[in-house]
Amino acid sequence: SSATNSMAKEYMEVACRKQSLVCLAADRSTMAGLFELIEAVGPHIAALKTHVDLVDDWTPDAWASFCTSAKKADLLIFEDRKFADIGGISRKQMAGVYNIRAWSDLVTAHLISGPDIVDGLQAGWGDVGRVGGVLLLAQMSSRGNLLNPSYTAEVVSKGKAHHGVFGFIGNGSRPTELAALRAAVGDAKMIWTPGVNLAVGDGEMGQRYGHPMEAVMAGSDCIIVGSGIHKADDPTAAAKAYADASWNGLVQR
Repeated sequence: SSATNSMAKEYMEVACRKQSLVCLAADRSTMAGLFELIEAVGPHIAALKTHVDLVDDWTPDAWASFCTSAKKADLLIFEDRKFADIGGISRKQMAGVYNIRAWSDLVTAHLISGPDIVDGLQAGWGDVGRVGGVLLLAQMSSRGNLLNPSYTAEVVSKGKAHHGVFGFIGNGSRPTELAALRAAVGDAKMIWTPGVNLAVGDGEMGQRYGHPMEAVMAGSDCIIVGSGIHKADDPTAAAKAYADASWNGLVQR
């Protein structure tokens, strides 16, 4: 009810219908793999995080069909593009061969180039008569990242003031840092967090994991889960387990 971006309210409505604060990081490299994921876990997740440029057999028609399937499954589509250029270029990058503006509900961006990037991304959606939300990277969960506390504070300060900002990406692997971010962000913006897994500890390529329920209790509004679901022996059961953990965390919070 406090959200300043309309897409945040839409997300929470989906989350409440499904009793799940889970966004699946759908890191599959084929269209068939992506369709398989929606079929297996759609009822237990609220959003689907994509990397459209990782799909080896991508075609406009196949992707359009995939987006239609996602919408039928009551999912928001979150393209994790991590835009980082000036506003004018970012607006153009929302178009191009992938035409991200036409199907994404959310995108990620770094604020390194300044707040004009949010204006550019919002203009991209506006060019096709749509609205969306921008998630700014305030923290990262990978070892050695350069998003230090002063940079995080600057991102939060500028992002809170911009109506086009849906929220912030926080670090789900460190609940103490996440709680501090929640205090700084307040109630008007979302916090979404990667770096969570029911099996806590270190993962591949410098990734760290915290428990999803602890992340939600510390202030996360959505847990972004990848391999914990799509590499599970039973992705459907895994998705439900993450949904239950996230919802229980929200209820306790």
